[in-house]
Amino acid sequence: MRILIIGAGGVGSAAAKILVERDFFEALVIADYDPARATAAAEAATSRRAGESRVSAAQIDASDADAVAALAREHGATHVFNAVDPIFDMPIFDGAFAAGADYLDMAMSLSHKHPDAPYSECGEKLGDAQFAKAQQWADAGRLALLGIGVEPGLSDVFARYAADHLFSEIDELGTRDGANLVVRDDDGNEIFAPSFSMWTTIEECLNPPVIWEKERGWFTTPPFSEPEVFDFPEGIGPVECVNVEHEEVLLMPRWVDCRRATFKYGLGEEFINILKVLHTLGLDSTQKVRVKGVEVSPRDVVAAVLPDPATVGPRMTGKTCAGLYVTGKGKDGVPRATYLYHVVDNDDTMRDYDAQCVVWQTAINPVVALELLATGAWSGTGVLGPEAFDAVPFLDLLKDGYGSPWGIEEKPVDASPRP
Repeated sequence: MRILIIGAGGVGSAAAKILVERDFFEALVIADYDPARATAAAEAATSRRAGESRVSAAQIDASDADAVAALAREHGATHVFNAVDPIFDMPIFDGAFAAGADYLDMAMSLSHKHPDAPYSECGEKLGDAQFAKAQQWADAGRLALLGIGVEPGLSDVFARYAADHLFSEIDELGTRDGANLVVRDDDGNEIFAPSFSMWTTIEECLNPPVIWEKERGWFTTPPFSEPEVFDFPEGIGPVECVNVEHEEVLLMPRWVDCRRATFKYGLGEEFINILKVLHTLGLDSTQKVRVKGVEVSPRDVVAAVLPDPATVGPRMTGKTCAGLYVTGKGKDGVPRATYLYHVVDNDDTMRDYDAQCVVWQTAINPVVALELLATGAWSGTGVLGPEAFDAVPFLDLLKDGYGSPWGIEEKPVDASPRP
């Protein structure tokens, strides 16, 4: 296996550090628009293992499918791993196909709102542009594995596991993400510093959230709808979560039988208010405006002036939790409510990988998937999500092979009907 990582930022760099500890691949190229950043990420990965010679760096324009194909061919890449913002998904996806390589990303192609009813009906959904090309990938015998980060990714693996091993009937597959992370300045005061790409956070939080119901299919609601307080494990505690547009809702129902699929994110009141203000002022826009002779996207400016999520680790404390809340009937036919989860402590990932916990938690899952593809434990063609594969090899390798345990927590069964 010869891997090309496109994106040397936080997730790409963390994935490379995890990869070099494994022996299943032959070569790893880390590419970025900024060649200095690509070189730094390659050097950071190489330094983790004495005598490491499989890692190199390259420059790439991820918006150019031809450039992606050319670089993949130059290095004989068998797998192109997309580790940049999802605005680049389609050129990287198409470039990998043109080069004859398999493809992995941690999101899906972007959505576009319904022109007349954005808060009730779907327009172009997340992943539609990629799923439209599924037959091409299948006919070529190639695999595009979408949404293989943590959310989407591990949450989708949990959905497959719950359906196969825990439940006979599933009412809801509800991804629930929460944390108690705090970032402080030099004086110890809490500061606003997103733990993940602000560009992507604005995209998913201000777009109409998507919900799936068996009787209705996919539909949308207003941003931040259906707030609920969810009690997260391992000391994180209660966090208010709201509906957010996310890939799991577009993936899970394709392979897992359920009555409803949702995604709720623990944003917090301060973050929600900031996002609302950005939207009111038009600072969430991706359309370029001219400012003193320079054309710039307002959203790019917002992302640029905030701290880089990859650099806030030393100032951050707390834990992050990704998981899936499943309700329905257990294998014994008795009502059951179960939360499958993965908790990561920032102190641990900073100590072991010099990577903040949200970035590291996102990065480890595509690495596990790559190893399963390399060994043949996972195989397939076409455009697939993590739910299309057996969950057990993934969860076993994550826990036993990578030393990152996941958990199961039984929740009280709520028998009241859903409004």
